[in-house]
Amino acid sequence: MTKIEAIIRPNRFEAVKEALSDLGIDGMTVSEARGHGRQKGHTETYRGREYEVSLIPKLRVELVVLDERVEPIVAAIIASAATGEIGDGKIFLSKVEDAIRIRNQERGDIAL
Repeated sequence: MTKIEAIIRPNRFEAVKEALSDLGIDGMTVSEARGHGRQKGHTETYRGREYEVSLIPKLRVELVVLDERVEPIVAAIIASAATGEIGDGKIFLSKVEDAIRIRNQERGDIAL
C-alpha cells in the first residue's frame, strides 16, 4: 500500500476530485493547508494598500491505495492539477505497512 499526499491549489480541487472519481477512488481526506515554496508568497492589494502574503492557501489531498494503482492516480492528479505555473504543488508518496478498519478490525488491503 502507498499513501499519496498531494498539495494542490484550492481552485484545482474539483478537477482533481473528478479525475480521481473517474478512476474509481471513493475515499480521500482533504484538509486546508498554508505554505510556500520557491515563490515565497506574493503581494496583494486591499483597499488601495499593498500587503505581503507569505503563506499561500493550499489543499492537502491524502489517500492510501494499492501499489499497482499509484502511477495512474499520480498521472491523473498531475493532469488535473497542473497549470504550468509556479505554485502548482507537490505530490509525496510513502509506503504504508498496514491499514486497519476500526469498525470491524479488517486489516491490510481489504481495509481500504
